[in-house]
Amino acid sequence: MYQKILVPIDGSDTSRLALDHAAAIARLCRARIVLLHVVDDQSYRNGYARPSVYIQDVRPALLRSGKGWLEDAARQLRKSGVIVDNVMIENHGERVADLIARQAEHDRCDLIVLGTHGRRGIERLLIGSDAENLARIASVPVMLVRQPPPAAG
Repeated sequence: MYQKILVPIDGSDTSRLALDHAAAIARLCRARIVLLHVVDDQSYRNGYARPSVYIQDVRPALLRSGKGWLEDAARQLRKSGVIVDNVMIENHGERVADLIARQAEHDRCDLIVLGTHGRRGIERLLIGSDAENLARIASVPVMLVRQPPPAAG
């Protein structure tokens, strides 16, 4: 049914859970997974750091982290027999959802599996929801995966 699945990852627990779901689907369908990491400079700028600090210290650290997440995820997938491609792109002011949707089209993916933090209320209003935006604009199905709620105790 699916031949190529795009999975954006950011090192979070929700992106790892989405990756687990995508891996299960990939094994069932014998699909390839395209792992995507978006280096989003807007989410790491504080307005106080000099540009040279960002260029010399922050950006290289973000790129190293992203590369590490991609390599670790790809290694795990390959061990389970899934074919994997890694893609890392840098965001320079666009909506992350737009970049993900564009990458899915570029790689001719037929499914996007995305971890979502499940923001609600004022937090969702202020921060926004990349997952919700992606579900609206993507030209392919989007599977949203989120952490189960904590057990009532």
